[in-house]
Amino acid sequence: MGRKRCVGADCSKMAAGCCGVKKQKLSGSPGAGGPGGTGNGVAGTGHCGSELGIGSSSTVMAGNVNRVNGLGGPGCSSSNNTNALSPTPGGYNSTGLSPNLSPGPGNGTRKMVVSAEMCCFCFDVLYCHLYGYQPPRTPRFTNDPYPLFVTWKIGRDKRLRGCIGTFSAMNLHSGLREYTLTSALKDSRFPPMTRDELPRLFCSVSLLTNFEDVGDYLDWEVGVHGIRIEFFNEKGSKRTATYLPEVAKEQGWDHIQTIDSLLRKGGYKAPITNDFRKTIKLTRYRSEKLTMSYAEYIAHRQHHHYQNGIGHPLPPYNHYS
Repeated sequence: MGRKRCVGADCSKMAAGCCGVKKQKLSGSPGAGGPGGTGNGVAGTGHCGSELGIGSSSTVMAGNVNRVNGLGGPGCSSSNNTNALSPTPGGYNSTGLSPNLSPGPGNGTRKMVVSAEMCCFCFDVLYCHLYGYQPPRTPRFTNDPYPLFVTWKIGRDKRLRGCIGTFSAMNLHSGLREYTLTSALKDSRFPPMTRDELPRLFCSVSLLTNFEDVGDYLDWEVGVHGIRIEFFNEKGSKRTATYLPEVAKEQGWDHIQTIDSLLRKGGYKAPITNDFRKTIKLTRYRSEKLTMSYAEYIAHRQHHHYQNGIGHPLPPYNHYS
């Protein structure tokens, strides 16, 4: 099975997509309406896959340039950022994380780039915005360019609260600052976040790496690879959709269920046949992901003396009601 590594400008041109689900339920293979809904990718459709609606002119439906709904909902246009994907540099070692912090799938033999400080920075950016403080100063972690997603979940059951990212490589300092607020305040499926929600939030940072074009739509591993598909719908328009690596595993989907769900969320409404699946262009990728709760954010700053140049007092932590 042929595969081609996607690097440099090739990856920067890839349209950002939507990834994930809002409801943890799927019965059998997705049917004509997609799992849990109509497959139009809007809020309330059960599973929130991507719907980028990208045509030959790279226009999209209901979105802004350079951003994507990370876990479902209407997608946005392809990014114009042309930064090349950088080789994964050495950096934060996940073995130093507390037991409650959650690094995503990755190669355990090398140091991870994603770090707890990145999640702390996202919380700082959101907190300063909601309370009207000056934005935090430049963080200390690496500023190398990566495609990235920022995901917010809320409550004990970790309901999706917002997720938007980009497939164009962005410098991490500006990229995380931008997508922290975009995912928290401008995800079209949800109202903007409020101060009252802060104590119940979980923040995940995902850095996307190792993009490879593959010749077989089944040439990827559930729980290891994220996938981005390109296809032509029944009207001949090019569409794209993506799921981050954790989505298929969390849903208990196999390869076919995942592909069919992406097709529905990308707006494909005709019956899905195996012959049609073979026409899909699939790019697989990996991600480094780390999740931090608000409580861990406060503890990290207090007990590990995390300082990021912010000039406001530590926000109060309130236990779940």
